[in-house]
Amino acid sequence: MRIAVIGGTGLIGTRIAARLQAAGHDVVVASRASGVDSYSGTGLAEALAGAEALIDVSNSGYLDEREAMEFFSGSTQNLIAYGAAAGVGHHVALSVVGTDRLARGEGGYFAAKEAQERLIRNSGRPYTIVHATQFFEFIQAIADSASIRHVVRLSNAFIQPMAADDVADATIGAALAGPVDGMVEFGGPERFRLHEIVQRGLRIRQDPREVLADPLAEYFGTRLEEEDLLPGPDASLAPTRFADWLAAGGRINAAAVPLGLRG
Repeated sequence: MRIAVIGGTGLIGTRIAARLQAAGHDVVVASRASGVDSYSGTGLAEALAGAEALIDVSNSGYLDEREAMEFFSGSTQNLIAYGAAAGVGHHVALSVVGTDRLARGEGGYFAAKEAQERLIRNSGRPYTIVHATQFFEFIQAIADSASIRHVVRLSNAFIQPMAADDVADATIGAALAGPVDGMVEFGGPERFRLHEIVQRGLRIRQDPREVLADPLAEYFGTRLEEEDLLPGPDASLAPTRFADWLAAGGRINAAAVPLGLRG
C-alpha cells in the first residue's frame, strides 16, 4: 500500500514511516526537510501521486491562535485538494483528545485544531481523525510553557498520557483499517493529575523548578476543566505505562515542540 506521511520527519512521523516501511508498505516521507510543504503546496502533487492514503501528523509549531489557524487552514485545504486530485482514498489526521471542548473555552491553539478537523469533516473525502492524548515525551514542554522563572504553574486537571510509540501504532492502525468518516480516540492506560506527572518528569531530569497546582493556570492558552484532557469511555487504551516507559529507556524531550506533532 502506498502511503504518504505528511510531517514524516517529526517525532510521530518518523515512527509511523519506519513501522510502515518495515511492514512492506510503499511510504512517501513528506516534510519540509524533504522538499514538501503542505502549507504552500510545494511538492504535494508529487508526494501524493499514487498514494492510497495520507497520514497528516504535521503541525504549525505555533501556539498563537492566529498563526496556528493560518497554518492548519492552509495546509489542510491543500491536502484535501491535492489528495482529491491524486485519488487518495483515506485522509488520516492526528489531533488531540478534547480539541472540541478546549476550542469552546479560551480558543487558542485548540481553536485552530478544531478548524482543521472541521475542514476534513466537511470535505466530502473519506477520512479518519485520530484523537490521542498528550505524550510522555513532552512533559518538559508542558512545564516550559507554564514556567515563570523557577516556578511552574499548572492545572490540577486529569491527564491520561501515552508513549509516542503507542501514538504511532494507533495512527497506523486507524490508517490501515480504512476510513470511518469520523473520529477514533486513544489514551494512555493511567490517569494522573497534570501538575503531578509534570513534577515527576522534572524530578527525573533533575530539574529544580517548583511545580504548583493552580486551577486557573492555562494549558497552551486554554483554561481547563477537570476532565477536558481525558478520552471518552469508548477510547482504546494504549498498553505502555509511564513507569514501564521510563524503565525501557523512555526520554523526556528537553527540546520538544509542544504537542509533539511538528514535522
